[in-house]
Amino acid sequence: MKDIQNQRDNRSLPINRVGIKGLSYPIAVRDRRTNVQRTVASMSMSVDLPRHFKGTHMSRFLEVIHEHQDIIDIRQFGRILHSLRSRLEADNAHINIEFPYFVEKMAPVSGSKSLMDYRCRYSGSINGKGEVDYVMGVEVPVTSLCPCSKEISQYGAHNQRSSVTIEARFAPNKFLWIEDLINIAEGAASCPVYSLLKRPDEKYITEKAYENPRFVEDVVREAAAKLLDKPEVVWFKIESENMESIHNHNAYALIEIDKRGNV
Repeated sequence: MKDIQNQRDNRSLPINRVGIKGLSYPIAVRDRRTNVQRTVASMSMSVDLPRHFKGTHMSRFLEVIHEHQDIIDIRQFGRILHSLRSRLEADNAHINIEFPYFVEKMAPVSGSKSLMDYRCRYSGSINGKGEVDYVMGVEVPVTSLCPCSKEISQYGAHNQRSSVTIEARFAPNKFLWIEDLINIAEGAASCPVYSLLKRPDEKYITEKAYENPRFVEDVVREAAAKLLDKPEVVWFKIESENMESIHNHNAYALIEIDKRGNV
């Protein structure tokens, strides 16, 4: 059959990225506790398109991801990118995969177990030299209590739901588990949050947050200090955002550090 995509385009304009977005697909990811966790991801995949080609072959993106859906992790991600670049006959290829990741958590006093969901992301690119860039990210809900409010208030202090986002690049043949990044984020906040709590747990969490006040600045610094001590991590970016309970705006902070000395 006639291949329109491979026909020559006379406008002579290369395209930086062309591909698919918003693809929902079942995948399996590495899980520290059970080895494999099955979830449903939202994917974006793209390649560059030389100026002389009219279009790319969209079906090949689906073929590549279907071949690799059984396990997607940092070790497999490079293979997927190489396969995508080869199959689409491109110099550069890009993938972004976002998915919910579930961790079984135990309430701090009652010991009640429940599943807590976190938004995770794998993103990566491969260039014409075959060099792969891979970033793992996780968004972690936490509790933060305002140090200023605690200091000046006669009764209690205001707290709020907060979000800590960590993205990391790893040294060659090294990685951290998603759970490791979650633990760093939760440890940097006033207190973690849980899906299931009994009254003794609520008392414990309320008092723990009160004894551990954190500004957004504190949260990103605490998390950064932990990641600086991780030789597996060569670059990281940490964002903290408080959904303020007494202001009509959010508080926000960001730290980005490249241990390799790159700008």
